[in-house]
Amino acid sequence: MKPVPPATSLRRAPVQRRSAERLTRILDACADLLDEVGYDALSTRAVATRAGVPIGSVYRFFGNKRQMADALAQRNLERYTARVTERLKETGDAGWRAAVDAVLDEYLAMKRTAPGFSLVDFGNQIPVGTRHAEPNHRVADRLTDLLSGYLDRAPDEDLRRVFLIAVETADTLVHLAFRMAPEGDEKIIEETRQMLRAYLARVLD
Repeated sequence: MKPVPPATSLRRAPVQRRSAERLTRILDACADLLDEVGYDALSTRAVATRAGVPIGSVYRFFGNKRQMADALAQRNLERYTARVTERLKETGDAGWRAAVDAVLDEYLAMKRTAPGFSLVDFGNQIPVGTRHAEPNHRVADRLTDLLSGYLDRAPDEDLRRVFLIAVETADTLVHLAFRMAPEGDEKIIEETRQMLRAYLARVLD
């Protein structure tokens, strides 16, 4: 099982600082509008208006709203990885259970607070209502590479498969928790945590 390469939806990568700042405003506007109007009603023109940029600036980076949402999902993954990395530094040598808690807790925190995340997260639901395998492969591969060093284990095919199963399981159950309650049903989240620990203990203990 080879790592999935990172996805990119940009027509053109920003080179100058001003261009990078404009891209950030576009993605921020996209995230806010996803929460306000949903994916179906999202439009590149509305994003341009909210971001305060010409419509041509949006099309300079993206051909359509799907590519824009994909880029937002990729940014979410980068930010999630950074958050987990910081949490792992804080946990020190507290063990793999603390690491798994950090992974789950940071995902829940983004689910509750990051604009647009409830609709696109890491790309699993774009277009909204459908589910694709590749984003979870990207998340699992990123976490395998991140946690293998913390666990002092080689990121081999077996470990990648184990983390992919764990990510798929957690993804499904967390979505269930947030369908049951706006902030996530705490009992379902706790069941998810215990299930992950029990499954991963077979490999990591």
